[in-house]
Amino acid sequence: MIVAAAWAGKKFAVLGLARSGAATVRALLAGGAEVVAWDGDAAKRAALSDAGGVALADPLAIDLAGFDGVIVSPGVPLNRHPIVAHAGDTPIIGDIELFAQARGDLPPHKVVGITGTNGKSTTTALIHHILTQAGMPTRMGGNIGLPILAQDPLPAGGVYVLELSSYQIDLTYSLDCDVAVLLNITPDHLDRYAGFAAYAASKARLFSMQSAGHAAVIGTGDATSAAITDTVPHATRIAIPVDAPAYGPALAGPHNAQNALTAIAVCEALGLDPDTIRAGLQTYRALPHRMAHVADVNGVAYVDDSKATNPDSTAPALNAFARIHWIVGGLAKSDDLEACRPGFGNVVHAYTIGTAAERFAALLGADMPVTIANTLDEAVKLAATAARPGDTVLLSPACASFDQFSDFEARGRAFAAAVGALQ
Repeated sequence: MIVAAAWAGKKFAVLGLARSGAATVRALLAGGAEVVAWDGDAAKRAALSDAGGVALADPLAIDLAGFDGVIVSPGVPLNRHPIVAHAGDTPIIGDIELFAQARGDLPPHKVVGITGTNGKSTTTALIHHILTQAGMPTRMGGNIGLPILAQDPLPAGGVYVLELSSYQIDLTYSLDCDVAVLLNITPDHLDRYAGFAAYAASKARLFSMQSAGHAAVIGTGDATSAAITDTVPHATRIAIPVDAPAYGPALAGPHNAQNALTAIAVCEALGLDPDTIRAGLQTYRALPHRMAHVADVNGVAYVDDSKATNPDSTAPALNAFARIHWIVGGLAKSDDLEACRPGFGNVVHAYTIGTAAERFAALLGADMPVTIANTLDEAVKLAATAARPGDTVLLSPACASFDQFSDFEARGRAFAAAVGALQ
């Protein structure tokens, strides 16, 4: 695991013991820190029973004066959680900030940080894949679900590739990325911010933490990101060609063109040659739950795009297939689906699910046949009955999953199980 000598003898409170929280506790203890930790889930607390030295106590129930930091999960809403007031002058940080603090104790390396509303996971995985194929030591972590502190340090010359959500950036103050990336900014997570401008400013902070001479790569496909390039004079601007080619078998569509072009720019900044980059693009395969082919049943393709948790991230999928039976809905992040409209002509029938089922049915009814299915299982059954050979049944919900599932991955697995039951 990754530890910092600077943590020795210091005192930290950790709130939230999911993957990154549990990894944080273990790293801090290994670094010689005193740790108080808590999670409302008793099972997560019990999972730390083998972590000697950790004290289990709710940070909200103890005096935090004298602590060197409170480490919270990115899921903790800083705009309304009582920990913010309770912490007082004690810094509230995340595991990415702890990684930044540990960098001085690691062998010489570089860090790539990738943020944006959509495409972060694909771009992170793509860059990591190209570096791996090139024989460069690399680790991937952050918002992609792999706690960076739990991973072994790289040898000299390695590259850490980090997917960073706005929540993680909010909890980070000293991460000086050798290459910082912003893919795009569209309205999302606005319940956590004072407005869209505040959300965009959170993303842009990734560049303000950089030292002079480090690289920045920014997509210019939306006005907000394009405006940020004016404040980052060292940025490489990534514009998507109108007729973008497929840069590899798993990289079709304009959204993947941006991901590929961004990865190319990042890898060039890291010193890779064009032939090596091109070879990596050709061997990349799609992430699970991101326009991933699940199965063909009776000539119908079933595609899992559960990672599409907002309308902007669903839009590319609707443009990627003809004759779509679209499963859409969940916990809505916005009150409209206008970002998806360019692909409506490809939809044969929509099946709405989750808490957004009725609202989305009303929104879509004038443009396509719609059935309120409510549950994912029922939607798959209905779509399977209606689809004919050559059609695609597409789960691309344009919504968060938390009304019916623990996360988008669980939703994707449930879709695969429902498809499996058809066979």
